[in-house]
Amino acid sequence: MHVNNTLTEYGLISKLLHWISAILLFIQIPLGFYLVDLDFGPERLTVEDIHVTVGLSIFYLVILRLLYKIFNPTPKLEPSVFKGQKFLAKLNHVMLYVTILSITISGILKKLFNGETLTIIFKKIKIQDNFELGELFYDIHVISNYVLIVLIIIHILAVITHKLFFNDNLLKRMF
Repeated sequence: MHVNNTLTEYGLISKLLHWISAILLFIQIPLGFYLVDLDFGPERLTVEDIHVTVGLSIFYLVILRLLYKIFNPTPKLEPSVFKGQKFLAKLNHVMLYVTILSITISGILKKLFNGETLTIIFKKIKIQDNFELGELFYDIHVISNYVLIVLIIIHILAVITHKLFFNDNLLKRMF
């Protein structure tokens, strides 16, 4: 196995970044739904701290993935994959990145505008309270999460569809 991507296969670094992101998202999404239903108290504060830590980890990981993609391009799809599929695959990947960044940035801004202090890149940040903006960013955070869930389902269904109907083993490229 190669460390970096080749023309036909993802390298170890890309695979690790992909699967760590996936695992963190599969923890984070249910954690967020659980958090919404909790009453204020010690359990909520603990779960919220975990949610923020995982969310910031996802944010840093996505930034790292995007920087890595700049210097290490994505392997090409099989020539048998028609242009429409290539376009849809690229669109889904771009939308996944945009949505994840939207979720994390709106979550950060929601907390900051609600008067909380966050440590971002080893620096404590606190800004002027603005509860209206806090609510707006909360709404963006929630809507973006639902969009992310749809995009993840599309992503997974595309892999299954390629395996069942096109006899392409796309998943093999990521293991």
